Amino acid sequence: MNLKQLKYFLAVAEEKQVTAAAKRLHIAQPPLSYQLKELEKDLDVKLFKRTAKGVILTEAGKMLTDYARQIVDLTQVTEEKVRKANQGQIGTISLGLISSSGGFMASVALADFQARYPDVSYEIYEDNTYGIIEKLHQGQLDLAIVRTPFNQRGLKLNYLTKEKMVVVSANDYSPQLPASFTLTNLEEHPLIIYRRFKNIFTDSFEHYGIKPNVLMECDDARTALYWAEMKLGLALVPESIAKLARNCRIIPVDYPAWETQMALIWLKDKELRPILKEFISVIKEGWK
Repeated sequence: MNLKQLKYFLAVAEEKQVTAAAKRLHIAQPPLSYQLKELEKDLDVKLFKRTAKGVILTEAGKMLTDYARQIVDLTQVTEEKVRKANQGQIGTISLGLISSSGGFMASVALADFQARYPDVSYEIYEDNTYGIIEKLHQGQLDLAIVRTPFNQRGLKLNYLTKEKMVVVSANDYSPQLPASFTLTNLEEHPLIIYRRFKNIFTDSFEHYGIKPNVLMECDDARTALYWAEMKLGLALVPESIAKLARNCRIIPVDYPAWETQMALIWLKDKELRPILKEFISVIKEGWK
């Protein structure tokens, strides 16, 4: 039993006439009849009953019809999937994300990519920047979204977006907060520090002789937001992650040096699959 025989069998089962099936298949009737006889011989069953008006299916023929349709359909799907995979239109992307990547996975660029390649699926792994880069070097990830600063050794990257640090405060934390913070203003409040940027904050405060009141340091920007929501202090986080806060004010910081940048990264010495190259291209274009 082979695929050609099953396709011929289905044509006859649907047309209920060998002549009509032969026309549909664009072949002569004798070769079609021969293939049907060979199929019956291989299975050692009668699939059709011949009548003056054509053919009708036996019980065995009816059962084979269901299975034959599944086999033919699966074959067509398989052929299409294999072609798409070869053309870089299908596959799974293992993507590492940091907690402070904010709404990246809901970005317009990603939505555009998914619209172009609906057969692509994702495995998402979340960690801080150091953990994500370690996973990338260990081969657990194809690509990753991280935030500067980080060690770029052995990596290729595309920068996505720049953003500033902001203050996140609960709405009713204090009515006296300024419309924009300076470093001096920050000295007056308990600060919740995202440890990822501790050195940047510390260097800036020391440069101006400021001794901040650091209430808490954490490794996840979402934790900093939670403490701010609980009115325990002011969180210093990137602007994109600040937008995830609930019932909070987002207040800019008037200090240009406090800037960070998102980057899409991958290993320098790794040959990328076509779908990964396309993902990089679409995401890069979308973030211009």
